[in-house]
Amino acid sequence: MQRASDRIAWAVQRWWFDLRLLWRGTDKEPWIFGLIVCLIATAFGLALRTVFAHQDDRRNLVCLARNVYFEARGEPAAGQYAVAEVTMNRTASGRFPGTVCDVVYQKKWDPLRNRYVGAFSWTELDWAPIPDGDEWRQAWKVAEAVYYRRGPPMLEDALFYHAAYIRPDWARQKRVVARIGNHIFYR
Repeated sequence: MQRASDRIAWAVQRWWFDLRLLWRGTDKEPWIFGLIVCLIATAFGLALRTVFAHQDDRRNLVCLARNVYFEARGEPAAGQYAVAEVTMNRTASGRFPGTVCDVVYQKKWDPLRNRYVGAFSWTELDWAPIPDGDEWRQAWKVAEAVYYRRGPPMLEDALFYHAAYIRPDWARQKRVVARIGNHIFYR
């Protein structure tokens, strides 16, 4: 009686023999042409993916820099880094949208105001000036540093902040992490 492993080994050997026989008797030019076309298509697809990934990075950097600029342009550098970190922490948390731009421009329905309210106040403006000058270059530098994690995080797990001169209701349920410049940061 033949064992199952012997039958499997014989079937594999037979399959390999048939494949080699088919390969030797087949015209190889269409196969080589198909392989070359597949390689070119793969290279083109990888190039497109790289280009679009770079565009996504650029778009997210612009959103992060705008948020730093409009939320903390008058703050010390530590305050600007903290605002950028909170934005990135929200992106990574799973509790907020998954891209920087979606986090920055997120809106929620506020039943008290009977309208949609932005997560960051400047996004509610009908228009915002085009950022420019030294403050914009500083915001861009901060955004790049935080986006590409060029330094250690200052406010790990901080997801919320507000200006020190206001007292929002939600702040009572959060734990204060730091006060930097004119902002209070919470976990």
